[in-house]
Amino acid sequence: MLHIPALRLGKPYTSLNKTQLVHHVTGETIAEVSQVNGSQIVRDISKMEEARNELQAIPMAKLMHMVKEAGRIFATDSLPCGDQMQSFDDYIRNLSSTTGSPMVFCRRNAGKVEYVLRNIDTIIAGLTRGLDMSILDTGHGTQDGRTLCFVPTCSSFGAILPSNSPGVHSLWAPTPALKIPLILKPGREEPWTPFRVIQAYLKAGIPPAAVNFCPTDHAGAGEILRGTGRSMLFGDSTTTDPYKNDHRVELHGPGYSKVLIGEDKIAHWKDYIDIIAESIAANGGRSCINVSAVWVPSHGKEIAHALSEKLSKIQVRAYDDPNAELAAFANPDVPDRISGMIDNLLKTPGATDVTEKVRGTPRLVKEGRCAWLLPAIVHCETYDHALANKEFLFPYASVVECPQADMIKLIGPTLVATAITEDKDFAHVLLNSTNVDRLNLGPIPTNRLTWDQPHEGNLFTHLYKQRAYQQSGF
Repeated sequence: MLHIPALRLGKPYTSLNKTQLVHHVTGETIAEVSQVNGSQIVRDISKMEEARNELQAIPMAKLMHMVKEAGRIFATDSLPCGDQMQSFDDYIRNLSSTTGSPMVFCRRNAGKVEYVLRNIDTIIAGLTRGLDMSILDTGHGTQDGRTLCFVPTCSSFGAILPSNSPGVHSLWAPTPALKIPLILKPGREEPWTPFRVIQAYLKAGIPPAAVNFCPTDHAGAGEILRGTGRSMLFGDSTTTDPYKNDHRVELHGPGYSKVLIGEDKIAHWKDYIDIIAESIAANGGRSCINVSAVWVPSHGKEIAHALSEKLSKIQVRAYDDPNAELAAFANPDVPDRISGMIDNLLKTPGATDVTEKVRGTPRLVKEGRCAWLLPAIVHCETYDHALANKEFLFPYASVVECPQADMIKLIGPTLVATAITEDKDFAHVLLNSTNVDRLNLGPIPTNRLTWDQPHEGNLFTHLYKQRAYQQSGF
C-alpha cells in the first residue's frame, strides 16, 4: 500500500498513527498518511528561524528561478510520493479518486498551481505592487528615489488546507519565494497537491527544512495557527469564526460572491445568463469565487427560470468523464445534510427551488457510495429570506430582487462582486463599498481571476511590513 509520510524539517517521518484514504467510488484503500501530533509541531516550529535563515541566504533572483523550475517539475516530472514514484497523470488520478472531484477539474486546477509557480515573478510583482525584489535580500534599498525597508512579520507561515479544490494551493505556493518557511496541514482527502508541490520545491533546490508537510488532527491544526507568526485557514464559518479577530490568521471561508445587475442593464438580462451561469457552476460550484446570489432590481422570476433552464442540463457523470461538470462528495452524508437543510429552509414561505421544478427530479442523486447535488437556483421573494444569502459546496444560487439603491448596504460581506452596469453613480458606490473585496465592473464572470491581483488577502503584506528607515555613515 502507498504510504505518504509527514515531512518534518526536511526529513520523512513515519508515524504509528496513520489515516487511510479510500476511493470515493469503490471504497478501496488508496493510501495511508502518517500523522504528527501537536507537541511535535510545536517542536518543529521552534526551529523555523534556522530554516528562514537558509532561505534568506538565497538571493531573490535565484529563489524565483528555483520556484519557476518547481512549476515545470510539478507538471512534468515523476516525483516521490511516499515510497513510490508518481507521474503527473498518476497524481491527477489519485487526487480525483479520494476527493470525488472529476479528473478534468483536477487537471484544470493543477494547471492554476503550475501557472503561479512558473510565473512567480509576475505573481510577486502583483502582490508587492512592483517592488524591486532585491530589496528583500538586504531588507532595505532604494527604488524610484525612495528608501524602502521591509521586515518579515514571522519566522514561519502555516496553512490549514481544504480538500474541496486543489486550485486553492496557488494561494500559499509563493511563500518560499518570499523567504518564509512553510508548515502545511493538508486536507484529509487531499494530501496529494501539497505533497507534490513540496517534492517539486525540493527537486528545484529549496532548502528541505523550509517546506514541512504535517498531516494532523484538530489540536495539531490549532498549534500551527498559534505557533506560526502568520497563517491562512480554510473552512466553513464554524471553523473560521473563532479566528476572525486574529490578524495573524488570513481566513478563507465562505465567499458569498455575487452578481449585481444595475437598473440600466436589467432590461437586457438575457444577454448575461451565460456569464451568470458560468459564475455559479464553474468548478462544480466548489469555490468561494462561485456566485451564491444574484441581486437584481426586477425580473427576478424570469432570471431564476432562465438560469434553471440552462443549469438543469448539467447531469451526473463519472469522475473520469472528460465532460463531467459536477463533483461527487467523498462523504455521502454531506450532500444529505446540505439537501435536507435547503428543504427545511424552503418550508419558510417566500422561496422556491425553481431548478428542481424545471428539471422534474430531486437535487440529491445517489449511486453506490457516491452522492451528488444537482444545481439549484432558488428564487427569493425578499432579501431577508434565510436562503437569500447562503453558500453551499455545489452549484447553488439565490435570485433576489432589491432596489439598486439598497443593494450595497444589504448584500453583506462579498468576496467577489460582478456588477453589470454602466451607471457611473452606481459604479462610484460600488468602488467605495467596504463589504466587497474584489470588484468586477461589467459582465466578467466571478471565477475569472487575474493572478497578479489577489482576490482574498495579500500574501506579501501578510508576511512583510514596511518600516521607517534612515541610515547615515555606512
